[in-house]
Amino acid sequence: MRVPTCADGEPARLRGVSTEARAPVAKAVPRGLLIDRAWSRLGDAVAPLGNGAGRPLARTVKLILDPLVLRPVLHPEFAGGAVRPEHADALCDRITAAGPVLAATAAWFQVLKKARRRAGITDGNPQDLYFQRCYELATAHGDPRLDPKAADRAAAVLAEVHDQGGPTAAGLRAFVTDPANAAELADLLAAAWSAPAEPVGPPATDPAAFLDTCATAPDQRRFDALVADRAGTRGAAGLAAPGAARAHGLSDRDVPRRPELGDTAAKQHLPKPFDRSVVERLFGPLTNAHRDALDDVPALVRREITRTGRPWQLAEEEGRVVLVLGREASAGLVGPATGDAATRLRARWEREAYVRRAARMPSAVPARARADVLGVREAYLRRLWVRAHGLELRRETVPAAGLWDVLDGVLRSVILDQRDRLRSALERRAAG
Repeated sequence: MRVPTCADGEPARLRGVSTEARAPVAKAVPRGLLIDRAWSRLGDAVAPLGNGAGRPLARTVKLILDPLVLRPVLHPEFAGGAVRPEHADALCDRITAAGPVLAATAAWFQVLKKARRRAGITDGNPQDLYFQRCYELATAHGDPRLDPKAADRAAAVLAEVHDQGGPTAAGLRAFVTDPANAAELADLLAAAWSAPAEPVGPPATDPAAFLDTCATAPDQRRFDALVADRAGTRGAAGLAAPGAARAHGLSDRDVPRRPELGDTAAKQHLPKPFDRSVVERLFGPLTNAHRDALDDVPALVRREITRTGRPWQLAEEEGRVVLVLGREASAGLVGPATGDAATRLRARWEREAYVRRAARMPSAVPARARADVLGVREAYLRRLWVRAHGLELRRETVPAAGLWDVLDGVLRSVILDQRDRLRSALERRAAG
């Protein structure tokens, strides 16, 4: 069949259609593919920041390229899992232009690793600890091979990172695994888990009244009343029932059980809070920047063992109240939002584009990301427990005036984690 044509020979059905409309639509380019392409131009000078396949390490992207080179907060066109064609060259050019400082960063990383080995340091992951420090050194001082003070600068960084006060993860493992302490610690665990439940009377206060004003006009008296009424302890009732802790995102077990003392831990593979060993519960706080505020290892371990047998597995009523308030406020993430705090959290959650996409086009979102969206309340309560636990360990309290910042900040952290996982999953899918 012949296609009707106009006098000038153009198909009649295309008459009046602009050239742009008829042009094929260019597809967005996977962001990871662009980063790999730009990285390959930098050559062997950046090899210490890459893997055997010549690509940048995941930590290089997370700790250096994203926050320090691409800076997606200032350049949102670089933030997605795929980059529009008109921005692809600009992304590659930013990485290429940063080549000299990235090469110097790689050289500083080698210097710091050698200094670390000479000092006999084994705590922490060198990439996590040093990558951003190396970029700072490279920016300020250039290539260490041309810097006569490179060794002194490296020693100063190691001292700043590692010579902090407070207990260490190595000291924790040594104390818990010392046979001389085994009997005492086993007895403490048994006592903590055989103590009778704390009796509580009928409630006299309602968490909803505090939550309705905590974002705009927090009332310290109402919060104090919740603590005095032991609303947190009362709110923990039922967590030992089959499936209850799992529904809260705090355990993978049907019923929480007495923890082991443990001897190893890894941040990337920590179980859910109620399933962690004593070593795993303390490992994170002992490897962050606030460990100088913690007790010595023996006191830390003994208090943690006692804490595991208390309501919400927290020692202080203030922390338990925070968990109850978070549970009430986060109900709106998966159901009707009732009250001011729940409405605000729900609005923040629904503003996320990936949440709307998962709801509208579930087949377009990887299974893990869909599970993240569906399990947001469990992730929220899990992160809130970690926050409350850390505050307890440092003997810090949350005033009523700062409580909304905690509740809102926890959701913000959950969103950032899920967004990063979704972007990585989409990049892998596009590359595949």
